[in-house]
Amino acid sequence: MSSLETFARTTLADLDAKALRRHLVETARGPEAAATREGRALVSFSCNDYLGLANDPRVIAAGQAALARYGAGAGASRLVTGNHPPLAALEARLAAHKGTAAALVFGSGYLANLGIVPALAGAGDLVLVDALGHSCLFAGAQLSGATRLRFRHNDCDHLRTILAARRARHERVLILTERVFSMDGDRAPLSEILNLAAEYDAWTLVDDAHGLGVVEPQARAPLEMGTLSKTLGSYGGYLCASRAVVDLMTSRARSFVYTTGLPPASVAAALAALDIVESEPDRAARPLGLARRFTARLGLPEAQSPIVPILVGEAGAALALSAALEARGFLAVAIRPPTVPAGTARLRVAFSAAHTEAQVDGLAEAILALRHAGA
Repeated sequence: MSSLETFARTTLADLDAKALRRHLVETARGPEAAATREGRALVSFSCNDYLGLANDPRVIAAGQAALARYGAGAGASRLVTGNHPPLAALEARLAAHKGTAAALVFGSGYLANLGIVPALAGAGDLVLVDALGHSCLFAGAQLSGATRLRFRHNDCDHLRTILAARRARHERVLILTERVFSMDGDRAPLSEILNLAAEYDAWTLVDDAHGLGVVEPQARAPLEMGTLSKTLGSYGGYLCASRAVVDLMTSRARSFVYTTGLPPASVAAALAALDIVESEPDRAARPLGLARRFTARLGLPEAQSPIVPILVGEAGAALALSAALEARGFLAVAIRPPTVPAGTARLRVAFSAAHTEAQVDGLAEAILALRHAGA
């Protein structure tokens, strides 16, 4: 065997031993939170399609119309081939929804953060990231070349201590956090963070990937980024900010400049989904209501978002619980390190407007039964 093959096999064996190897499982998703795996019909609680819009006929029709009119792909970077018409419409609508002057659509949320942070910070600057921030926030900070520090999760006292000690050493300071944290489902204390940022002349970027449309913000940051792939049921990422900041990104965010634009169908689908988010407030409120129904059934702290973690501990135990629930007809995938810290493997249960109360109650009853049985 070549050294490459030896390395790959040895590393995979180590991952197997730690119950940390990942596998792709063919899964057909459908409406009403349906999923089919290996011929078995399941109710999925492992999807970020919070409003069930990926399968909404109105969203699908908008994507199909754009596909027929504008073609399957964007053809090149938007700076080379230009904007196809739905892009300008979506950016205007995103900016209006967030209350900013402008918006810029990226290829994905991950790509957005890989481009935004290095476009604003560099050598000699300071980037402060919530300890439980998404991987792309840390990746963007690393690419920037700035000094990088973590502050304790949602701990404004710790953030203030760092700012007080370090602010004078750096020309620019950027604070990175999330509105809704993707693995714990809790919310950042944004008002306090924004007050600290104003006091120390720092800039705040909020990753709103899991909040848009389902958790209304109490405060908005000057840099509001997120995705089109969760609540809006499509694909892509965005930044909402001032016109000057968006114009700067158009020239300096490398993950925008050097990446092919989003396909027209994805853009049109997201635009149709945003119409639904804004016109159907009862639908938008439903995922959080179902999450709170679930936490009440299990005696857990009241959900702050549509995401509820069921902490298990070790990776093998989380896999076993996930398999036991799948045998009962529920898809709740195990989340393991390095996605979450060691010793905190869990099931990440995500609720959608597409779920019924009976499905939510059924999952809760299955978990209670497995707990009682010692599974």
